Amino acid sequence: MAELAEQECRGGITDIRFTPAVSSDRWALQVAQIFRDELISGSSVNELYVDSLITVFGIHLLRKYGNAEPARGQGGGRLSSRNEVRIREFLSENFRQKLSVADLAGECGLSQGHFIVAFTNTFGERPHQYLIKRRLDHAQRLLRESDMPIAEIALLCGFSSQSHLTASMKKDRGITPRQVRSGG
Repeated sequence: MAELAEQECRGGITDIRFTPAVSSDRWALQVAQIFRDELISGSSVNELYVDSLITVFGIHLLRKYGNAEPARGQGGGRLSSRNEVRIREFLSENFRQKLSVADLAGECGLSQGHFIVAFTNTFGERPHQYLIKRRLDHAQRLLRESDMPIAEIALLCGFSSQSHLTASMKKDRGITPRQVRSGG
């Protein structure tokens, strides 16, 4: 939270003041439910997605319950063309790696909150969605062009297991790795 406050609030560290609830914080509750659903989904956890949820939840807490002013320049813009190229190349080279929002934001020299908004506005999807699609594209190429075991392809593409690859591919593309391999 201290690192996030440093990026998101003028003056850095802020006190969080929780007051007796007059009504529930619907937005915080919704994010918590999404977080819970991701953790109990049955497939492997998408770590970048969870990291994004934690980041936006932390920003929400700072803005709604913190006593510091938001940093200037935090808005709903897009990545600069230089940062768009930079992050596209970075993800192309590192999509197999375990990445955090802080890693990606740092690559562009932006705060985590600003990065998530700017990335989404630039690419039309959130960072974790973009990353999953790059991993799935690579997995499909390997499935078609090699005879490597599916479990090995999953690990090479940044998935935690064969079942994680299968669940992600089924959800995103409506097809399984075995179907891709058989030409289906």
